[in-house]
Amino acid sequence: MSLPRWLTEAQGLRADLIALVAGAFAALALPPLHVLPVLLVSFPILLAQINASGGAIRAARRGWWFGFGYHLIGLYWITEAILFEAARFWWLVPLAVPALAAVLAVFIAVPAGVAWFAARAQAGSPRTGVNQPEYLRAGAAQVMTLAGGWVLGDLARQFVATGFPWNPVGSVWALPGRIGDVMLQPAALMSVHGLTLVTVVLACAPVLRWRGRTVCLGIFLAWIGYGVHRMAAPAPPDQPLHVVLVQGNVPQGQKWDPALRDDVFERYLRLTDEGVRAAGPGPGVVVWPETASPFLLDAGARGAIAAASHGEPVLVGAVRFDEADRPRNTLFAVSGTASIAALYDKWHLVPFGEYQPSWAQVGIQLVPGGGFASGPGPETLRVPGVPPVGPLICYEAIFPGQVVNQADRPDWLVNVTNDAWFGTSAGPRQHLAAARLRAVEEGLPLLRAANTGITVAFDSRGHEITRIGMEQTGFRTVTLPGPLPRTVFARFGLIVPGALALSLLGVGLLANRRR
Repeated sequence: MSLPRWLTEAQGLRADLIALVAGAFAALALPPLHVLPVLLVSFPILLAQINASGGAIRAARRGWWFGFGYHLIGLYWITEAILFEAARFWWLVPLAVPALAAVLAVFIAVPAGVAWFAARAQAGSPRTGVNQPEYLRAGAAQVMTLAGGWVLGDLARQFVATGFPWNPVGSVWALPGRIGDVMLQPAALMSVHGLTLVTVVLACAPVLRWRGRTVCLGIFLAWIGYGVHRMAAPAPPDQPLHVVLVQGNVPQGQKWDPALRDDVFERYLRLTDEGVRAAGPGPGVVVWPETASPFLLDAGARGAIAAASHGEPVLVGAVRFDEADRPRNTLFAVSGTASIAALYDKWHLVPFGEYQPSWAQVGIQLVPGGGFASGPGPETLRVPGVPPVGPLICYEAIFPGQVVNQADRPDWLVNVTNDAWFGTSAGPRQHLAAARLRAVEEGLPLLRAANTGITVAFDSRGHEITRIGMEQTGFRTVTLPGPLPRTVFARFGLIVPGALALSLLGVGLLANRRR
């Protein structure tokens, strides 16, 4: 692949701008657009910019600008949430997304700087007089170094400062329908981080020589072959349980309006009654979204829920206050006798949305009272008449390898969420793609109830069974799919992509040193 000289020879601010545009261009491959061919252009531009930089620091700077553009476009929808509190936080509207993108870009800047050391050219800088086209030709060692470093950066941003692993490059394969089903299956081996590793390598294929391109083609065909084989295998038998997923479709501006809360609660009760009747006889469970109940779940509220469900248990998202009078974002299991059979407190809280981290006490109280208190971690709820279930509340679904209590493995996952904050933007669709990937990684069916959408049931291979679209009111009944045996990733967790990324990074750097 031959790039125009104005791309490869640019320096200074012009080169930064090119890297910025290339990163923004790469974000078009993310859900919901899935314009995958853009990666075959944007990543070669990034490599060319790294190689033309003349040093590791400048290469990291080009990588930062690429990452800034990528996250700026990929996370634009966060502004939607701030607009709900525009009267208080109007000053954050032009700052929040660029500030977050600037921080996340660091995790791309570092691997870009490391990739400079693995440049194919034997000379160390374009200033030495080396023929520039040869110097700018990236080799396999550099591609491996960039891919390995990129994934290690993604793993780091899953944990640093409580973590924000949104929009990994591997999520671009969460395509709708059968194609997406096939392409996501390797996540059962190595998670979305492993998909990112291979995707970065494949995206760099145009700059490789014919042997490297042949290897990339072989990898891609093997990827497809594995996905087809796994999807063709017999599905596990369904579990004997009807699940009623309820989507109330309550706009965020009305959700906590005292004048409307009776209407909101009655809407969920009515949909529950209709859903249970539609499901027919047999054991069942009803799922409401995150903080669906506008009331605290006292005996009266629980009695109304039990009556509407005709004695079936209901998983209800609601706020509760603990012994220290701190609010908690909780999923309650309300039994058919109106008692609380189990409860789960969200533990992966959204920084600056649900709580203000202790390391960010900067004199500005962005979250009143410090926000929500967090739960202890992933749990498995055991509710009479219901197979063991692993709950995920909203944001928790974006963390691969951190969604299941492996010591007490559930038979299915339930994801309750309220994406009404983000309207009909790309945010809810990117969130849905993350939930789908968790089903594939763990080999567990995942059923999702969202306040304004998208409510979906995925089987244990991430295949969509049913859905309620954005901004629709209704319910869906589905027989609970069966779980698969524990996947490779479920057994070994983040060690798998971490080891693969370290190996690729090490091979790339050692190959360059040997040369």
